[in-house]
Amino acid sequence: MTNLHVDIVSDIACPWCAIGYARLEQAMATLAGELELDIEWHAFELNPNPESKPQPILQALSRKYGRSEAEMEAAQANMIEVATGLGLNFSKMQERYTANTFNGHRLVKWAAEQGKQTAMKQALFDAYFGHAENVEDTEVLLRCVESIGLDTEAAQQVLDSDAFADAVRSDEARYQQAGVSSVPAFIVNNQYLISGAQEPAYLVEALREIAQQK
Repeated sequence: MTNLHVDIVSDIACPWCAIGYARLEQAMATLAGELELDIEWHAFELNPNPESKPQPILQALSRKYGRSEAEMEAAQANMIEVATGLGLNFSKMQERYTANTFNGHRLVKWAAEQGKQTAMKQALFDAYFGHAENVEDTEVLLRCVESIGLDTEAAQQVLDSDAFADAVRSDEARYQQAGVSSVPAFIVNNQYLISGAQEPAYLVEALREIAQQK
């Protein structure tokens, strides 16, 4: 069986990142027994200023893209439909507030050392999009840790320190310098870039083609 390494550059606050990974999971299921994917998550922050005050998401997106809140609500409704079809919980997507995700990314790095990087990422996606929880809040972060069976006391020690801060900043600098300006971005075998939340069928064919290049 052929093995491919996939680096996923994403943000916890990015709905298309959650959708993109769910589509990748479907592609992986199709490719089971043919290709094996080794996944590694990397940090990207849509709201990198830790001092910015949380804003209602529709208001913030309207300001960012210069479109009406009604237009943004319609766009979000489309994403909710897509996500629901993939089995994701996006039920509170339009009730969420903007959030700085730096500490969440640190916990994803920490969880990686215990083989639960993807589970941590998915728990954070669910908290933010499914429950409109504040993923800057320590209690929310620790509940996510507990939900995947990791030690909340150890996670609290991470949050109380600067642990993994350099790793998160290194990710952000590395991929910014590499030209990644939007997420999700899937880099396969450090060579091939797949941008955006592509459909499972597209991913299957792209990954097969890449595997043939090895």
